[in-house]
Amino acid sequence: MDVEEEVIGLCLFRSSGRVTHPRYLLNPLMGDFVSDWSPLHEASIHGRLLALKKLINQGANVNFRTTDCVSPLHEACLGGHAACVSVLLKHGANVNATTIDWNTPLFNACVSGSVDCLNLLLQHRASPHPVCDLASPIHEAAKRGHTKCVETLLSNGVSIDHNIKHLGTPLYVACENQQLKCAKKLLESGASANSGKGLDSPLHIAAQTSNVDMVHLLIDFGANTRAVNAEGKKPIELVPANSALMQIFLQREGPFSLMQLCRLCIRSYLGVKKKKRISELMLPDELKKFLLYV
Repeated sequence: MDVEEEVIGLCLFRSSGRVTHPRYLLNPLMGDFVSDWSPLHEASIHGRLLALKKLINQGANVNFRTTDCVSPLHEACLGGHAACVSVLLKHGANVNATTIDWNTPLFNACVSGSVDCLNLLLQHRASPHPVCDLASPIHEAAKRGHTKCVETLLSNGVSIDHNIKHLGTPLYVACENQQLKCAKKLLESGASANSGKGLDSPLHIAAQTSNVDMVHLLIDFGANTRAVNAEGKKPIELVPANSALMQIFLQREGPFSLMQLCRLCIRSYLGVKKKKRISELMLPDELKKFLLYV
């Protein structure tokens, strides 16, 4: 069955007044569940660009949404299909549409990790800020380790330490999901090493997951090894006794060196735009590299 036949079949089916259809309205990503998925959704999620263009040329509504308020643009972003996203936006797709779960197309682009989709949405004035704390793009990108998406969101004004009660900060989420590269990028970009989820710091969750590299990274960026959580425990108390990680905490629990204190103090003074401001300082390159952790 070609695209034209599918469109005709869908139109005839809709005119019949029935609610579901075994061919046109089954979402393959939903198992046995039936939804009002359209051929446009099908083409978008699978990146079928030619089919998508033909459907639109034959009058398909680019803003047709399912009962869960999922649009073809949501699906194209979830699939990471930038070419399909571009076509949908060109034909007037709602760039800030939300599903019943508060997911926007931009949130879905962060799920797939597609920077190309993310940039297209931002160029069409998509909001990088969450409509609801249940669907925060930067937290989702941090959770999945999509470092480039995190960088793009930060460059578009998203708060690096945005703290959501049930999630914590993006850094905490990255540490919780053991996304080392993403955590490093957040710290380099100015994230607070001590801002986590409630009284749990990023170092608490790194200790709890026994992530040696993450512990080293956080302490290098000024994490407080003596911070206590809601249970009154320090990070070292969450580590198995006599483990290698316990030895690392014991070695690094003392005061910072004068050199490290100077670096942390300067970075704190320069604020969230420290990376740009450090590069503008009239200092030798070696000192700039030291301040930037290069």
